Amino acid sequence: MLNMKKSQIMMVVGALLLLPLFFLPLWKITLNAPQYPIPLGVNIHINKLADVHEGDMQNLNLLNHYIGMKSLPEGMKEFVIFPVVVLVMSILGLIFGFVGKKNQYLFWFILIGLLGAAGLYDFYIWMYDYGHNLDPRAAIKIPGQMYQPPIFGTKNIMNFKVDSYPALGAYFLFTSIFLSLAAYLKDRKTP
Repeated sequence: MLNMKKSQIMMVVGALLLLPLFFLPLWKITLNAPQYPIPLGVNIHINKLADVHEGDMQNLNLLNHYIGMKSLPEGMKEFVIFPVVVLVMSILGLIFGFVGKKNQYLFWFILIGLLGAAGLYDFYIWMYDYGHNLDPRAAIKIPGQMYQPPIFGTKNIMNFKVDSYPALGAYFLFTSIFLSLAAYLKDRKTP
C-alpha cells in the first residue's frame, strides 16, 4: 500500500469497512412504553435479527400475537442474500482500489448506492407487510389501526414510542460509501 495513491487507499479502506457488517447491527428498532422500564429492542443485522436485551424478541412476539402481527422471522431470504452482496462488494471494492481507476470508484459508489436503496426498499416492504397484514382472529382489534414501525425516525403506536435508527454497522457502511466517492473526486481533480 506504500506505492498507492491516496485515492486508492481510500477505496481499499472503504471496501474493508464493509466487513464489520458481518458482526455489527445495521439498524435498531426500539419500543418504549410505561410497562417496560427497559425498552424492548431488535438489532437488525445483515444475516439475522437479534435481541437488544435478552428476551426482547420473545416479548415482542408475545405482544404482537395479541394484535395479530406475525412473529419476528428467524430466517429470511435476505439473511442469505445480504451477506453475499456485502462480501462481493467488498472484494470488488478491493480490486478497484488496487487497480486505481477513478471510473471504477464511481461505478462502485453508484452500485453500492443502488444496492443500499434496494435494501431500504426491501426493509420498508417487510415492515409494511408486518404492520398491515394482521391476523383477523387476533384478541385485540382496533379498526383502522396499523402497526408499521417507521423506517427512520420515531412513531407512536398505541402506548409505544417506536424508534428506528441506523446502528453502528450503518455508520461503517455510510463511511465506506463516502470514501468511494471521495476517492473518485480526488482522482477527478488530478490529471
